[in-house]
Amino acid sequence: MHQLLRKLWLTDDAQDIAEYAVMLAVILVLVVGTIRLVGSNANNAFSSAASALQ
Repeated sequence: MHQLLRKLWLTDDAQDIAEYAVMLAVILVLVVGTIRLVGSNANNAFSSAASALQ
């Protein structure tokens, strides 16, 4: 019984690392998508402003 609990305790760390890696990947995808969306909208806004000034 002691060995089984020890084995479960030791393998839990690898699972935690995998969960953090998945969360990090999801967050990175969301951040990159948001930056691309905001970047293209900002580019359009600056282009419109530049055209209006000329």
